[in-house]
This record gives sequence, C-alpha cells and structure tokens, in this order.
Amino acid sequence: MMLMDTSDMICDTYPGDMVGREYMENLYGEDMDRVLHSVVKLKNAVIGNNKQKFHMMSLGVVARLLEFIQNERAAVGLRTESAIVLGSLAKGSQANVKRLVDSGVVPILLQCLNNSNLKFVEGCLRCLRSIFTSQAAPVDLLYTDPGVVPHMLDIVSQSPTTQECICSILAQCCKTSEHQGLLYSNGVIESLAPLLASKMYKVCSHRLWVQMPALRVFCVITYMNQIVSSAVASASVSERSLPDLLVELCLRDKSVEMQMSSAKCLTYMCRANALSSQDSKIVYKALPTLIRMCKKDRSLEERVEGAETLAYLIEVDLELQRIASYSDHLIPTLSEFLRYPSTQTTVMDLKRLDYDMKHSHELKAAALMAFASLGANDEDIRKKIIETENLMDHVVCGLSDPVVRVRLAAVRCLHSLSRSVQQLRTSFQDHAVWKPLMKLLQNADDDMLTVASSTLCNLLLEFSPSKEPMLESGAVDLLCDLTKRDDPALRLNGIWALMNMAFQVETKNMAFQAEQKVKSQILAALGTDQLFKLLSDPDVNVLMKTLGLLRNLLSNKPSFFPQHIDHIMGMHGQQIMQAIVLILEGEHTIEVKEQTLCILANISDGTTAKDFIMANDDVLKKITNYMIHANVRLQIAATFCISNLVWNEEEGALERQMKLRDMGVQKLLQQLLSSSDTVLFDKVKTALQQFT
Repeated sequence: MMLMDTSDMICDTYPGDMVGREYMENLYGEDMDRVLHSVVKLKNAVIGNNKQKFHMMSLGVVARLLEFIQNERAAVGLRTESAIVLGSLAKGSQANVKRLVDSGVVPILLQCLNNSNLKFVEGCLRCLRSIFTSQAAPVDLLYTDPGVVPHMLDIVSQSPTTQECICSILAQCCKTSEHQGLLYSNGVIESLAPLLASKMYKVCSHRLWVQMPALRVFCVITYMNQIVSSAVASASVSERSLPDLLVELCLRDKSVEMQMSSAKCLTYMCRANALSSQDSKIVYKALPTLIRMCKKDRSLEERVEGAETLAYLIEVDLELQRIASYSDHLIPTLSEFLRYPSTQTTVMDLKRLDYDMKHSHELKAAALMAFASLGANDEDIRKKIIETENLMDHVVCGLSDPVVRVRLAAVRCLHSLSRSVQQLRTSFQDHAVWKPLMKLLQNADDDMLTVASSTLCNLLLEFSPSKEPMLESGAVDLLCDLTKRDDPALRLNGIWALMNMAFQVETKNMAFQAEQKVKSQILAALGTDQLFKLLSDPDVNVLMKTLGLLRNLLSNKPSFFPQHIDHIMGMHGQQIMQAIVLILEGEHTIEVKEQTLCILANISDGTTAKDFIMANDDVLKKITNYMIHANVRLQIAATFCISNLVWNEEEGALERQMKLRDMGVQKLLQQLLSSSDTVLFDKVKTALQQFT
C-alpha cells in the first residue's frame, strides 16, 4: 500500500536518540538486504513527520543515502528507495530543503537521470521536483551542466511520472529571459507540445490531466518573450495548431486551473504580439474566460489570478478595454473585490476571518490593477469607474495601505484616472488625492516612485486644481531631486512634471506674476548646471522634456510681458545658446530639433533676448538652412523664428530686417510661398508681411 507524504500532519510517534542511532547503525551494516530493509523502514518513519525528518537529518542520514545513490554497484532497489527517502525529506520544512541543497543533493540527482532504470530515474525526479518547487529552490543549478535540460527533454515522454515531474521542474526553474532562451533552443516546444493533446493518467488514485504541467511551462516560456511566443503560435501537433489546442483547454468542461492557464498563455502570446488583440482566440475565448474567473462563484485565489491576468491582457489595447468594460458586469464585479470581506465575522468564524484577511489585500490590489488597465485610454470608461460607489475612497485609502502591492496598485489606478481632465477638476479635487500621493513619494522605492511621479505629472497640469497646493508642499524640490536619479524613467518623470509646472496660458497680470514666480522657483531649485546636464542626457525622452521645460521657461504668455525671457537670457544666455547649437549640430531626431527651433522662436520673442540670436551668425545660418529642410515641421519652426525676429512693431526691427535680407532670408521666404503645406504657407506669408 502506497503512503502519501503529508508533512504538515502531526505524528505522535517520535523516536528518541537511541532509535535514531539504531537506524543509522543499520544503514552502515554489511548485509545489504538488511540495509535495504532499514531504508524502507526509514522511509515509512519519516513520512508525514517533520520532527522525525529533522532528527534523522541531524544524525547525518543524507550523506549515507547519497552514498547509496552514487554507488553504481549497489542494487537499483536500494538506490531507488534512497532517492524516495530524500524526496520525503525534501517535503519537510524550507530548512530541510536548504540542508539538502547544501549537502550537494541536486547535482548528484541530476547526474543520476542518465541511469537506464526508469524507477530509479522517477525516484530522483520526484525528489528534484520537491526541491525545485520549494521557496528555497536553487534554480541556477538546473542550468549549470548544459547537458541536463536536453536530457530531461529527451526522457520526458517515458512515463506519466517523468512528464509531470520534468514539466513541474522546468516551470519552476524558468525565471528569466535567459532561461526561456535556453529552454527554447533545446526544443522545449517540440518536446512538450504533444502533452497538450495527451489523455488522462493516474497519480495517487486521483485523476489528473497531463496537460496541466505542460501548460505551466508554456505559460512561463511565453511571458514577455516575443520570439518564444511566436514559435508557440506557429507550432502544431497532429496538424492542430497550439493556439487552437489552448482554446480547447479553455472550454468550461475543463478544470478551472486548466481554463485559467490556457487563457494566461493566450494572453502572454497576445502581449508579445504573436497573436493579434483582435484575434477571435483573444476576443471570444481568452478575454471572456478571464472575466468569468473574476465572478463571485470562483475561489479567492482564482478571482485574484483572473483579475491580474485580465489587467495585463487589456493594459495597452483600447478595443479590448472597451469590450471588457461592458462584458458580464465586470466593473461592478471588480468593485466587490474592494469590499471584501463584506459580512460581519463572529467569534465562531475566526478561522475564516484569518483566511479573509490574508486574501483581502490581494483582491484589492488585483481590482485596482484591473481598473487601471480598463481606464487607461477611454474617457467614458473612466467615468463609469469613477461613478462606482466609493471607488475613489478605496483608491485614496489604498495609497496608505500597509501592503506594498496595494499601494502600488492604487497609484497605478490613480495614474490611469488622472488622464481625465474632468476628473482632475472634480473627483481628484474633492478627495484631495494629492495629499496621500505626496506623502507616498517621500520614502518610496523606485518602482513606486516611477508610477507615483507619473501621476504627479498629470496633477501638475495647468488646469488641475491640485497644482497650487502641491507647489506649496514642496513638489518642486522633490521633482528636481528626481531629475538627478540614475533611473532614466525617474529623470523623465521629474523633468516632465517640471515642464508641466512651468507651462502657462494667456492669463491676467496677477496670475502671470504668480506663474513667473513658479518659473523662478524651478530654476533656483534645479540649478543651471543640472538643467544643462539634462540637455545632454543620453535618453532622448529626457532630452525632449528638458527642451520642453526650457521652452516653457522662455515663454512670453501673455505677450505684453516679455521681461521673463530677457531676464533668463540675461543670466544664462551664453550657456543656452551653446546648448542649442550643440543640439542643432548633433545627430538628433526631427522632434528634438523641432523643439530646439521652437526655443529659438521663444528667445526671438524677447526684447533684448533676440540679440543673442542676431549677434550669432552661426545660429542665423542654421535657422536659414532649416527653412529649406526636407522636413516641413522644421521649416515651420525656423520660419516662425524668423517672423519673430523681423516683427516690424518692435524696436530695432528695421536693422534686423536689413541683416536678414542681406543673408537672403527674404528671397527664401518668397520661394516658400509655393509650398503646398497650409501651415507653412501662413507662417511664410506672415513673415514676409513684416519686411518693410
């Protein structure tokens, strides 16, 4: 009769030191039949008894069992039983697993997989499965010997046990893109694809599908891997494509775990662009399956996994977001996650209460992530989410949740909803979301900072009521610090938020003076050295937003207040012009050069600031060259700059017109009148009208 190893069970029979030593003495006897008998007795003694396992390991039983396993002259029965005992020991505590790993069990068992005896190999695989599926799994040991993975794939089809164990090991040991590449290059798809079409087999008297272990492998190898996902999408078994097989495994007559894993695999292939987001396998099978997994009749674990996978599937696709938003009451269903547990718990339900508390934070995080994905792009969906009862209260509370996952999910949800101008002016202001957000930013790690600072960018837009109180709470200093981080994403968010902060619209005198105060505050906190350092940042996105900040700092809105440009150029004009020349001469994108020309246009709108351009023949020559550039956007920006320089209502306009006429600018403008681009034509016409 086969005994199951349930190590969490309590066993009252615990042998003392004398009994333990007797086991050890028998293991060192010369009668190998008695030794084998002792190993079998030891196996029965340690099954389900963690105390016994710990005691026997303390007496050094692992070393003796490894001797038997490595001894090729020993009877295969003894070696097999020794491997089974080690497997039982591996099902104990994490400390036991660590002791086994430290004893060198893994390399020895991996080497033993080359043995020709199937039962012995299965015993070794079961032990390896127990070790590799533990929290202390030594994943890298599987890849130390380059021959191990190919051999495992060669023997995977020998029996149901080899199939289940090898697939479980590979699924647990695929943690990085390098691991995915190694498995793919060794033929994991070809070796495991047939298992997806396999029949049932019997293990421990329970009927299990052989597809499940293989499905887990396909999930981990396709996650965020375009090459592997494309290979899986094009693979087939018996003239049936793997995606079609995955669709079959999503059917409701399959187990919930199988439906979930199949939908996850399809999701990962979709996100890796191996399947179109509009493919019927995604729209009519993966998406509905994941939405169904969020329903109240599913277990808590299934609801969490379903919502998290759904969030990932629809995260970047507007059409999937729209379909999901009106499918099967998804938004009300997800809102129930935030209210879990919804019933009062009595003293009689303490066990249930403990269970609920452990899972409530996972449900909240999953729901907030799903809401973040749903509302990422569509204003109508955001409105439906916001109108969900008490949702903003849950989001704001989530920002202060003791669980990091919940805080991060709440920030992501807030970031998604903050893309709505209407919500920034209403719900965000009503709930003062900027307060917990600013508090969260004080001691956040980089992952949290990245998302939170992205949200901050939106809250600092000129139409956001949160802008002014955030400025008073030290937002400028916080953002300037972000621009000095090593992580380009944090530098980008920091400079982006500063750019938004420095933006101004046509406004009245008092408001304008307040905006100029903000600009001065930004310049003082950031410092010119850091500003010009960012203008040479290797990340093009950081460079673009830094140019945007400089453009906003050098803005003369309203036009009857040009002093601020003159003030900034008076202090930093030479450095600014040097940076502009370097960018215009460098190998930069059209977008970068267009933004740089727009800065020159702003400078040329100043009273004294335009002298920095007129006194620099090299810059003037560059502007004229861009007037005849092949890209119309650069032509427009350069022409706008010329228009500001020759504006005839400003002092010194005649002298500037004469110099530019001598440089051939007026003739160039006349040539550009033949342009078919209406925007360029209007700019050229306006500039020509200024010449007197």
